[in-house]
Amino acid sequence: MKLYFKRFSALMLMTYVISAVSFAETYVRYEQNGKTSWGELKGETIHQLSNAPYLEGMATGLKVNQADVKMMAPVDPRDVYMTGFNYEDHIPEGQKTTPYPGLFMVPAGTLIGPDAEIIHPADSDFIGYEAETVIVIGKRADNVSVEDAADYIFGVTAGNDVSARDWIPADIQWFRGKGAKGFNSVGPVLQTGLDYKNLTLTARLNGEVRQNGNTSKMIHDFEKMVSYISKYFVLNPGDLIWSGTIGTSEQLKVGDVYEVEIDGVGVLRNTIIQGK
Repeated sequence: MKLYFKRFSALMLMTYVISAVSFAETYVRYEQNGKTSWGELKGETIHQLSNAPYLEGMATGLKVNQADVKMMAPVDPRDVYMTGFNYEDHIPEGQKTTPYPGLFMVPAGTLIGPDAEIIHPADSDFIGYEAETVIVIGKRADNVSVEDAADYIFGVTAGNDVSARDWIPADIQWFRGKGAKGFNSVGPVLQTGLDYKNLTLTARLNGEVRQNGNTSKMIHDFEKMVSYISKYFVLNPGDLIWSGTIGTSEQLKVGDVYEVEIDGVGVLRNTIIQGK
């Protein structure tokens, strides 16, 4: 009986491991000959999909080498939800945490992809980086409970929430200071099968580490945010929820390169250029 139990336990463990591995899939969006497509990345080969993976996109049979196409942001949201002050080490001294996530929105048109150029507006004197973990919603969510929220999270990617620090105090909303065109980079891939409750994020400015943390330290975790947001808004497949940033944010200057690296997602790298 003991031998049977050991064999059964080993078989169950092996089945779990195989299932977990098979669920881990890497998705990308890419541009080729002026056309943007979705694909599943296997090694250095992209297997084209007919649609976004969370919209039941199927393999078309077409394949392309990753090096032969332009990689785009691996997201295509209707709405982009961001979070402020969601890590203790980013909260200003003397400011208290709130019992609910501090949310704001930015337009989807602000998003750029890996290796794209972040635009430094000519009329801003200070833009700063904010490395973040980003989840992608997999199906319509309306008034979802915290207990069920995990079923609505499709995958994870990395993001850099660039902010015009000198605009934010002057405006009524954070809309312009957080959501100007070319501000928010996302990528390099959309990864499934990751434990979004325990992901390490490391960010580097010109090769030097500036931010480092783990999603286990989030004040309001992703499942709580999915539930909270869906109480007041309808989340649709492809929508994004950003974690909020860690530590402090410093100034980005023209020519700087900022990298955001997340376990299992890879490195999101962008260069700052002068805007008009």
